[in-house]
Amino acid sequence: MNRCLINGIAAGHVSVSDRGLHYGDGVFETIACVAGSAEFVREHLSRMREGAGRLAIPFPDPALFLQDIAALLASADAAGDCVIKLMLTRGAGRRGYRYDPLLAPTRIALRSERPARVNRWKQGMRARFCETPVSVNSRLAGVKHLNRLDSVLASAELGESCDEGIMLDPQAHVIEGTMSNVFAVIDDVLVTPDLAHCGVQGIIRGKLLQGAAGLGLQTGVRELQQHELLAAAEVFVCNSVIGVCPVTQLAGRRKQPGPITSMLEQVLQHLIEIDVQAAE
Repeated sequence: MNRCLINGIAAGHVSVSDRGLHYGDGVFETIACVAGSAEFVREHLSRMREGAGRLAIPFPDPALFLQDIAALLASADAAGDCVIKLMLTRGAGRRGYRYDPLLAPTRIALRSERPARVNRWKQGMRARFCETPVSVNSRLAGVKHLNRLDSVLASAELGESCDEGIMLDPQAHVIEGTMSNVFAVIDDVLVTPDLAHCGVQGIIRGKLLQGAAGLGLQTGVRELQQHELLAAAEVFVCNSVIGVCPVTQLAGRRKQPGPITSMLEQVLQHLIEIDVQAAE
């Protein structure tokens, strides 16, 4: 089912001189597609444009990415739910870290199957704290850039006994999961880590904070300690592919899915329905 477009043309390779390959010099987005509809496309493209701007990578006309998405979803073998990954690299250039500002960026759109394990994760995920820390660089904080080595190394720690790893900064503050954003319910307050210095500002994270405010829930974006997460009444993780998934085991401790997690899962589904209707 995998299919790839590079600069709008069906292909399966990029230039060996592409800076995305050499240096992780680029940005990406991962978009869930259900029943032929891509979710929160406007938000994904907006974040991608912002990230590209912070890296000084020229951003193409968003209509080109929309055409790529439409082509991938319209192809004859695009059956069922899927995931589309969009990538934008600085392009193919000369050797060395310095780049030519006139390089033509490489636009990539890749369609793949929705992971089957997501259905199991919806019932509860097993998580642990990772030893690999999140790299701190305020100039890259929030950017979904192509260099994901922190997450690669942290994911290698999980083995078969865990579904997700919780990553910390060098000061041992909770930042994010290897592939997700983290939320906790602490003293009836919905808390998520402050990502001002590192971590990825997830699209679903933003939607859940918006939805929680609409429900009148008190929220907090702040430094979060390991012991607070362990003691929290509810813990869940989220991203664009898995949606909201409760954490039912954390560092070997059992945790129960709670009412706020369930409520926010329903809110997210409602927001997705509104987004899909607006796009039709």
